[in-house]
Amino acid sequence: MEQVRIFGFLLKDIQRMYVRLFEQRVPQLGITFTQCKVLVLLSRNEGTTQAKLAEVSETEPMTLVRVLDRMERDGWIERRADPSDRRAYRLYLKPASSPVLAEVLRIGEKIRAEALAGLSAEQREQLMDMLVRVRDNLVPLVPAGEATPAAETRNSKQNGKPQSPRSPRHTAPRTDRTRRRKASP
Repeated sequence: MEQVRIFGFLLKDIQRMYVRLFEQRVPQLGITFTQCKVLVLLSRNEGTTQAKLAEVSETEPMTLVRVLDRMERDGWIERRADPSDRRAYRLYLKPASSPVLAEVLRIGEKIRAEALAGLSAEQREQLMDMLVRVRDNLVPLVPAGEATPAAETRNSKQNGKPQSPRSPRHTAPRTDRTRRRKASP
């Protein structure tokens, strides 16, 4: 099949192949790509909340809870109550996560080197600078409060149908009849 040279398609294709290659190389660690992503993001954002980590990692909150539960059982992270919000937990890495994180970063660096083979150090830096510029150009174009892909998927699952991220979910007001029906056993 002929490859299409369109910016968005190319980025998505690179991301898909990068993730696939990464997933092929981490089985010896016994963890998933999602766990790797959460571990790396948490290492750079210790003290963040579960909600913020779900948003940043684009992981469904319930999926993230299961990932964090496993990481906590393995002794890699700890949840601490948020002193300013009793409903929230702050997340911190424990020393046992260090060797796993180091291996994840090593694998990532190896794949990055393979993906960027043939580019000089200057070209690699230019590529990163250009990608950051593209991202920075897109940030103001995405409306504030725009749903993340994880939130869109969550809304679709809750409603049973796809939903536009710009249209708020409509919920019918409860009527007296609805209240009576729910109140009876």
